[in-house]
Parts: sequence; structure tokens; C-alpha cells
Amino acid sequence: MVIKWKELIISILIPLAVGGLSALITGGQMSDFMLLNQPPLSPPAWLFPVVWTVLYILMGIASYLVWQAKDKNTDLALKIYGLQLFFNFFWSYIFFSLENYLFAFIWLLILWVLIIVTTVLFYRISKPAGYLMIPYLLWVTFAAYLNLAIYILN
Repeated sequence: MVIKWKELIISILIPLAVGGLSALITGGQMSDFMLLNQPPLSPPAWLFPVVWTVLYILMGIASYLVWQAKDKNTDLALKIYGLQLFFNFFWSYIFFSLENYLFAFIWLLILWVLIIVTTVLFYRISKPAGYLMIPYLLWVTFAAYLNLAIYILN
């Protein structure tokens, strides 16, 4: 498979832009977040942008592999992928800006289901693409634990 660099870069920039814009909108609320009662296993604040950057790059590569596969299910897979990016973007706003932790948790559960659907669709089109989505699914599972615990503790 020949790498189409322009398409790969676009594929990576899309989730990075979604995450970057979301972080920009929620701005300095991360410092407020760290003042909340934290559950056990809460990572340090500096880890979040590092992990999310890596996850967005992996998601971008996965979407590129699906896009290039030209499978009959590519359009559906990329639409669901776009929908989960939409949910990903607004979770940060609901959680950090609105501080509505219960609604954010429910929103995150919907995101989690969308990630599973995306992962399965990606896997059926390109096994490596499906595998690249697994760290994202695991991190959002962990984020759900943190989100629910923060709702309970605060």
C-alpha cells in the first residue's frame, strides 16, 4: 500500500483539530478540575493532553486506513467516526465548562458506544484500523470511571 501523505495528514489533523478546539474552548477549567475531590487512580493533569494527543493521532491513522480501503462500508464507518468525534468534542464542554458531571457521564456512555461501533466497523474494513482504536476505547472507559467518581464525590 502506497501512503498518500496528504490524505494521511488530513486524517490526523481532523481529530487533532477537534481535540485542540475543545481544549481551547474549555481553556483553564483543567485547573478547576484538579481542585475537585479526585477518585483513586486519578492521573496528574499534565498526562491528559499527552494521552489525548497520542489517541487523536492513532484515531487519525485509523480513519486514514479506512478511508483508503474503499470498502463498501467505508462511508458508514467514517460517518459513525465523525459522530463519535462530535460527542468527544462536546463532552469536554459539558464536563469542564458546564460542570454538569452527571449529564457528562451519560454523554460519555453514548460516546463509548459510538467508539465501540466505530471500532467494530473499522476492524471489519481494516484490522489495523480497528486495533488502533482500542487505546481510545480503553482511555474513554477509564474517563467514564473518573467522570462518575467525580460526580459522586462532588
